[in-house]
Amino acid sequence: MRSTRHRTIRTGATAAAAAALVLSASLVASAAAPHARDGAAAAPAQEAALTWSDEFDGPAGSAPDAAYWNHETGGGGWGNNELQVYTDSRDNSALDGNGNLVITARSDGNGGYTSARLTTQGKVQPKFGRLEARIKIPRGQGIWPAFWMLGGQFPGTPWPDAGEIDIMENVGYEPHIVHGTLHGPGYSGGAGITGSYMHPQGWSFADDFHTFAIDWQPGSITWSVDGVAYQTFTPANTNGNPWVYDQPFFFILNVAVGGSWPGYPDGSTQFPQQMVVDYVRVYDSQL
Repeated sequence: MRSTRHRTIRTGATAAAAAALVLSASLVASAAAPHARDGAAAAPAQEAALTWSDEFDGPAGSAPDAAYWNHETGGGGWGNNELQVYTDSRDNSALDGNGNLVITARSDGNGGYTSARLTTQGKVQPKFGRLEARIKIPRGQGIWPAFWMLGGQFPGTPWPDAGEIDIMENVGYEPHIVHGTLHGPGYSGGAGITGSYMHPQGWSFADDFHTFAIDWQPGSITWSVDGVAYQTFTPANTNGNPWVYDQPFFFILNVAVGGSWPGYPDGSTQFPQQMVVDYVRVYDSQL
């Protein structure tokens, strides 16, 4: 499973819970962020400045803000033997009018699938800080949602040399586990530097919204879920290979269908499946 996982980028790119780490006060506290909606997780309790955010406020059916987001389109497997074709249609990505972005994976009923893949490449490329998104992920065998990043020098610097930071990935056959991973030169695909976090109650992450974040400093990245840190990676983890993360990166939000790692939809998989994103926020970053 993990050994076959591969993320060769075609265009733009079990486990038990790890012991929770205690974040330092400088990482865990929070600023006067935009107001939390009912049921939203509180902003991190820290003296941190909100550098950038998209709260996805807009009319139902409208496109995500083109000042921030690009649509990557097309099929061909995306280096992972995925099945979906990414489109820029509102059928696959749209605001819901309630302050959320909704990415929808759909089946055409004949073995074909569509979805959306949004990036901030060339528009929002943070360097360091606290980066987080509050997301309700989709569910089902063969469904693969992700909130991740690629180095801003991509594609001029090819993958994996440009670097990849996976803030959150989930594969549908592990509904109660999310993964955080680094891919770089000498440690990519199935050899990525990775860890996972299990839902404290063993429930599906698709049942509710959760906040997925990294606290990113020069030479260090710490992953957390709902404020609970579960792993930190530094150059000591790359086994002598280059650490390529002290540079700007851009965000990617997508829902893939099928692939070598998650496997493929079966009779239990229901469509459409939606990833609902309440916000993406960046604190204390060099933007």
